[in-house]
Amino acid sequence: MLQAIRADLAIIKERDPAARGTLEILLCYPGFHALLLHRISHRLWRAGMPLLPRMLSQLGRLFTGVEIHPGASIGQGVFIDHGMGVVIGETAVVGDKCLLYQGVTLGGTGKQHGKRHPSLAENVVVGAGAKVLGAINVGANTRIGAGSVVLRSVGPDSTVVGVPGRVVHQSGVRVDPLAHSALPDTEAQVIRNLMQRIDALEGQVARLQSGLGQLAAGRQLNQEHDGEAQNLQDREILEFLGEQPGDNL
Repeated sequence: MLQAIRADLAIIKERDPAARGTLEILLCYPGFHALLLHRISHRLWRAGMPLLPRMLSQLGRLFTGVEIHPGASIGQGVFIDHGMGVVIGETAVVGDKCLLYQGVTLGGTGKQHGKRHPSLAENVVVGAGAKVLGAINVGANTRIGAGSVVLRSVGPDSTVVGVPGRVVHQSGVRVDPLAHSALPDTEAQVIRNLMQRIDALEGQVARLQSGLGQLAAGRQLNQEHDGEAQNLQDREILEFLGEQPGDNL
């Protein structure tokens, strides 16, 4: 447990530019306090003590705003930044060096027993207000954008945004855990794509009207070749709608 505490201190120093020393972290970081209480309550939970671990969990919730069920498994070097409103369920698993921002929920989707909460691999970043729900797996080095709702398993090295969460980028490149400004604006890109298609269709309609006017006036129709219009098999639109190429829309 002491090794885990040292790793928690080290990751805060590494990832938070506001951290100016060990004493400040020990006294002023509620996410660190919540993890410290959890590591104690988790050991008691595993020892078979049913009530005291839950009491420690509620004490941590009262003083830090972070609610971690004593049954949750949390790795080393985890950083809960700010922490207020974070909820981690009983069967959740949080891997080493994960970063959770305020308002994150690692929750269940039903009342079934057994594994019902998500498992995060190492170095996963979950943005502020994001919800990861159900017995799903999130691969290593994945970023989940702020406010996203993730309901399906996600592979490693991915970027997930939206409601419901969609994988908008996946590669073997290790991501910067603090680069939230680099998250793509999927909705804006899809809207831009649709607007370009509308412009193309309006241009075709205008040319057809002009051609009909020429025919009505008895003039020879000028043949103009237009490029093919975009269609709903466009990859970005399909991903936005949650469809796959070949599906019936």
